[in-house]
Amino acid sequence: MKQSSVISPSILSADFARLGEETQAVLDAGADWVHFDVMDNHFVPNLTVGPMVCKALRDHGISAPIDVHLMVQPVDDLVIAFAKSGASIITFHPEASIHVDRTLSLIREQGCKAGLVLNPTTPLDVLDWAIDKLDMILLMSVNPGFGGQKFIPYVMEKVEHVRAMIDASEREIRLEIDGGVTVDNIGDLASAGADTFVSGSAIFGSGDYAATIAAMRNSIGD
Repeated sequence: MKQSSVISPSILSADFARLGEETQAVLDAGADWVHFDVMDNHFVPNLTVGPMVCKALRDHGISAPIDVHLMVQPVDDLVIAFAKSGASIITFHPEASIHVDRTLSLIREQGCKAGLVLNPTTPLDVLDWAIDKLDMILLMSVNPGFGGQKFIPYVMEKVEHVRAMIDASEREIRLEIDGGVTVDNIGDLASAGADTFVSGSAIFGSGDYAATIAAMRNSIGD
């Protein structure tokens, strides 16, 4: 059964000079979580933020769940660092871990919820063997590395496939979508089975965070 909808703005698109203020502003505007994109200029072609920034947001007073998406290789040391810095959920790409099962177990041992991230062309086979350890599955609808990209249409079908897998498992697993999520397509993504929506430029690039988030919820049907 699909869970209640969550909107998780990606701070990759925020004004980094005012990151604490910007993060609180989107939460005050109706967002549920904070999406934290970690890129290492190795696994993906960009370099962003690390555990100290996560801790700084917690120290600033951000109390909402922080949804950490690791686009790094190797993974395990940063799992521990982000868990200690205040992460709530940690997701990673199976291609980036030598031992996926071990990394999932490590995340849970650190007190965080665990998830896998699948790139647009990554096969779903890994889910057959890992679904019992997952709290979330994140489907990328762009190729990771940069914000502001356009949604890749065939991922919509992938959302439907993964929703069917989650329903068949009868487990409470969130289905998150990240990349090119806008007011115009979020309703279709919800209909396909997604329940957790990452949006960066569509929210932070809008003139009114609250109006944009409200429009997204209206499109979802909340």
